[in-house]
Amino acid sequence: MPQTKEQAAKPAKLSAQQKAEQTNSVVRGILDAEVTAREKKTEKLRALRLAQAEEEAAVKPAVKPKKTARK
Repeated sequence: MPQTKEQAAKPAKLSAQQKAEQTNSVVRGILDAEVTAREKKTEKLRALRLAQAEEEAAVKPAVKPKKTARK
């Protein structure tokens, strides 16, 4: 029996379990992408922070605070 345009265009209905599995897989993919992006950003910021701290330590020698005279 040949398919008509209407039959070919309509996707088969998914059961509740199949819908849940499809939703879960999509959500897991989104969450994995967000975790990867967050970890990448964290590593980049950590490297920048460490580099900045090294630059500040090299530029500013340790200065001892001056003692004030007591009255």
